[in-house]
Amino acid sequence: MVYATASIAFLSFIVWAHHQFIAGIDPRVANVFVVTTVLISIPLAEMMFSYIATLYGGSIEFKTPMLWALSFLAAFLIGGVTGIYLGASALDIYFHDSYFVLAHFHYTFFPITIIGMFAALTYWFPKMFGRMMNETLGKIHFWGTFIPFNCIFLPLFLLGLAGQNRRVYNFQNYPDLARQELQDIRIFATVSLIVLLLFQFVFIYNFFVSMFKGEKAPNNPWNANTLEWSIPSPPPHGNFKSFPTVYRGAYEYSVPGREMDYWPQNEPPEGNK
Repeated sequence: MVYATASIAFLSFIVWAHHQFIAGIDPRVANVFVVTTVLISIPLAEMMFSYIATLYGGSIEFKTPMLWALSFLAAFLIGGVTGIYLGASALDIYFHDSYFVLAHFHYTFFPITIIGMFAALTYWFPKMFGRMMNETLGKIHFWGTFIPFNCIFLPLFLLGLAGQNRRVYNFQNYPDLARQELQDIRIFATVSLIVLLLFQFVFIYNFFVSMFKGEKAPNNPWNANTLEWSIPSPPPHGNFKSFPTVYRGAYEYSVPGREMDYWPQNEPPEGNK
């Protein structure tokens, strides 16, 4: 993971010209940036496979934070795969400034910003406020966000493949671009956006009501290994009453011979008996 992250950081400095494939760039230079753009998908794919591999063989519980984490993987993989097409200069000539670019962009940044944010908020909420969010409302919000999100942007790939330009406010002003046979797809995506926005009120309600009336959170509601879940929630002043003793790493899951799938860092070896 460290090498993959370092590779992505290095390659990210030499992929920028893929934004200029139709701006009169020398085709010989464009070929170089095609190679670097495609190369960056290799360490990114390694990171994604590493994330997936950590789930293999585990006792996975599909609670709200895990649903958000899994949806991050699914959405970001779609964004990454479609980015390979845009990284090829020949294809980018056609796809540039189309809804294909818009859909690709949202399948990369929506997971990073929105899905990642909800994963973090639902996971750290007990530690921050000492109370649990309502799990039923959390799952309703998740499905009410993830399904409409895909219903918005998957159709936009089809619009981009059909050649629809982005940044068109009113197609009545550009009848040659209107493509009336695509109107049903546009309406479907727009309605899906409204549905997605409405489901955010479920999260807002769940967040603020749970903050004051939610079930009291135990010290370790997620059966996590790391030290912050060994103290009360929210943490007391100074976090730890005494300096914690660490017996193992933070990722000791599915240890052979141990009944429990997880093994907290501060639990002494005798806990294996």
